[in-house]
Order: sequence, then C-alpha cells, then structure tokens
Amino acid sequence: MMRRSRREVLRNAAVAGLALATPRWAMGADRAGAGPNDEVRLAIIGLGGIGTVGGVGGRGRQLIDALRKAPGVRVAAICDVDKEILDHGVKLLEGRGQRVAAFADLRKVLDDKWIDAVAVATPNHWHALATVWACQAGKDVYVEKPFSYNIWEGAQMVAAARKFGRMVQVGTQRRSSVALRRAFEYLRGGEIGPIRCARAIIYRPRQGIGKAGREMPVPATVDYDLWCGPAPKTPLLRKQLHYDWHWVWPTGNGEIGNNGPHTIDVCRWALGQDRPPPRAMSIGGRFRFDDDGETPNTQIALFDYQPAPLICEVRNLSSGKEADAAGRYRGADRGVIIECEGGWLAGDASRVEVFDSSGKKIKEFRDDQGNADLETAHLANFVAAVKSRKAAALNAEAAEGHFSAACCHMANVSHRLGKRAAPEAIRDVIRSQPEMAEAFERCQEHLRANGVDLRADQAVVGPWVTFDHVQGRFVGPFAEAANALSRRDYRKPFVVPTLT
Repeated sequence: MMRRSRREVLRNAAVAGLALATPRWAMGADRAGAGPNDEVRLAIIGLGGIGTVGGVGGRGRQLIDALRKAPGVRVAAICDVDKEILDHGVKLLEGRGQRVAAFADLRKVLDDKWIDAVAVATPNHWHALATVWACQAGKDVYVEKPFSYNIWEGAQMVAAARKFGRMVQVGTQRRSSVALRRAFEYLRGGEIGPIRCARAIIYRPRQGIGKAGREMPVPATVDYDLWCGPAPKTPLLRKQLHYDWHWVWPTGNGEIGNNGPHTIDVCRWALGQDRPPPRAMSIGGRFRFDDDGETPNTQIALFDYQPAPLICEVRNLSSGKEADAAGRYRGADRGVIIECEGGWLAGDASRVEVFDSSGKKIKEFRDDQGNADLETAHLANFVAAVKSRKAAALNAEAAEGHFSAACCHMANVSHRLGKRAAPEAIRDVIRSQPEMAEAFERCQEHLRANGVDLRADQAVVGPWVTFDHVQGRFVGPFAEAANALSRRDYRKPFVVPTLT
C-alpha cells in the first residue's frame, strides 16, 4: 500500500507540472545482469559539491572510491540534482572505464527495478525521505551520518527498515573497526575498573562561511526545488549552496551533527547504551565567526546516561595553524576518551591506547586497515548483509544510527531552547555535574586563547531536555517546544510518511 501511494503522489506531481528528470543512460547492454545474490547493483544518491570553498564535501564521490574495493558490488547509477556535479561524476567514472546511469531525480532511481540498493549521501534534510522511499521501493539502504535530520524522522527510518524488511546501515564506519571492538572487549573485562565518563572529542578547526548580505543566485545547474525537498524552499542567503548547508538549521545540524555521530556513537558503544539518553543539555555558541551560519561552532553537550555520563566537546575555533591549535585533552584532539576508575582508554578507529591511573600506557590495540580500507570494510559489511538478508550481521544497523543521531539532536534542541548567561550563572547550573564543570573550564580557556571573553560574549546554556524513548518524544519541562523542534512541516510531495 505504501509503495502504491508514493507512486500515486509522483504521478499527481508530474501531472501538476513537476519536472522529473529522465536518466541519461551510459549502460547499454550492461542493464542486463545479475541480481543481489551475485553482484549488488548500487546507486549513489548525492555526490557532493565540486571545488567548494575550504576543499570539503564530495561525500558521494568518496563512496565511489571505497566501493571500487568492496567485493560483490558495483556502482550502477549516480544521482544528483546539480547537473554540473552529475556530469562530472559520469566523466569521472567513464574515465575509469566504468559505465553508469545518471539521474537528476532520486525518485527515478527508486522506480528502477534494476537497482538493488542505494547509498544516500545527500544533505541531512533528505536522509529520512530518501531512506523511507527506498525501503518502500524494495531497495536496501546505506545512509550517511547523521542518520536523520531530526529525532522523529529517525524513528520513521527505523520503522521503514522493519516494515519493508530492508537492510539499512548507517555510515558510522568506526563500528567496523577491529581495534575498537577489541579495546571494548578488554574494557568490559574490568582491567581498569568501571567506566566513570565517556568523552567524544571533536576539535576540528574551521573558518566562517562569510556573509552574503543579500539573496544569492542559485547555480543555474541546480534543480533548487529538488535540492530543498522536505525543507522549506526559501531564498539562498549564504554564499555557497553546497556543503555550507551544514551550518544553518533548516538543512543541517552543526558540527555536533556532522562529526558528532562518529565519536558519540563510539562512546555509546563503549558504554553499552542501546537507546538515547534520558536527558541532555548543551552549553555553547557561535563565536568570532561574523557569518551567515547559525549552528554552534563551540559546544559542550552532556548526555545523562547512567551510571556513566557521555560528554561531547566541539571546537571549531583555532588559535593558530598548528595541528593541535584547537587544543587537546589527554593528548587527543579527536576521537574518544573513556575514563575509568583505574585509568583511561583513548583513541579512534585505527589505534586505541590504554593507560593506568598514573598515565602509564599498559595496552594498545591497532587496526591495520587505513581509514579508506575501514570505509571499504564497512561498505562490504553492508553488501554482505544485502546478500544474506541478515540484518543482525550489520555493524551499524538503522537503530544504532537512530540512537546516536538522537543524541546530537537532543543537544541541539537544548541549545536552541537556551539563553545566554554569564560564566558564573553557567557554573551554578552545572555545579552538580563535575565532569561537565571541568569541561566548561577548559572550554573557557580555549575561548580566551581565541579572543573570546564569555563575560562579554556570553555562551548559551540550554535547559535539560528529557526524552522518553518508549513514547519517542520529549516529556516534562520544555517538552512542547522540544517536540516542535523534533518534527517539521513538509512541502508536498516531499513528505516523510508516518510509520510509527
């Protein structure tokens, strides 16, 4: 029923004059081929900007490179709403002797029965609808982080995977790290005692995105209606359409929603937590960037897991050009720190070190896979599950993606409901949370080194927001406002269906 309803919507939209781009085939006879029991034919939806300021983006193209090394799969199609990017992708692949179908509209990809699976590498605001539609169309889905744009959408994505029996994996590649898996097995053996606190460290220097000062023209090669999709179709009020959508609320989730899902997910894995936290709060702000961005560039989020909390620290400011100019904590500027009663564990996907309480290294776990190979391993895990039809074999199944993304969303909800406060007032709020209080003092020092005085340029302290994972909604104080930020009004026909 759901699939037929979607097609009816598409037919009605076409009658109303919505342009649905026809695929440009470069496949010829290659369209006749094997199914998922032999070679999985995968379409990449969303390639990412070309030549974006800052040299960032292009996630879909990165997946193409990783998939070339994964067994039993081939990139059979690519899709992007920007014709320039799409043409670039076709030429890139044809230059490697690889033929693909090119689509401008993801709905055409999903209507093509020849495609077995899709990789969703669109901006965040498209993740849910692309995933749900793909599940309804009988496609398996590899979706990039963050799993969802908001908490409600994440729940619908998990429900779609269950209802339609699809393999849905999120691109939190660290779940396929041998080093992390072995380190956490060691951790659970109790060698350095119970966990006291898990810390997600994201010290990632960035620049501001500039000020447009006026409505900017959308690139002529972009179908802007499709680009906006489920988000409001508003004028472009920033200099760069691609990538910088991360830093505005209608389409992005800030740095905590960009890199946070990786490290928060690893911390949650270490803690053994299989649900969102019961409550969360945030302290932060967008400091020193005089730009069109809206999301925090400095943020400390506390997730009140019991018996050990999870703290995420985000820093985008940098006092210099050195590799560690954004600071370090226990020698690390990124990754996870798991603090225990008898020592701590620090590292990331490729290497994890264990220290005793005096700081002496007592153990080390390595993953000989490089970052690129780790990504290929994660994609290969997805492909294997597509063939076996065993969702339990997925290293980062839909629910895992939903829970980790929910942490990020809870922090942002707290931030958006918060108010500016002087440092003394913030200290009063977090006095009963020693780990958070310590992180705040270090953050103040970091900001001071970057010319930010919190007495003059105050941080936003958000309230505790309480989440009932059974109901799938916020409860208690601030619940109405928090729930309003966790679900959006959609533009037809880009409506995420209610499946829960």
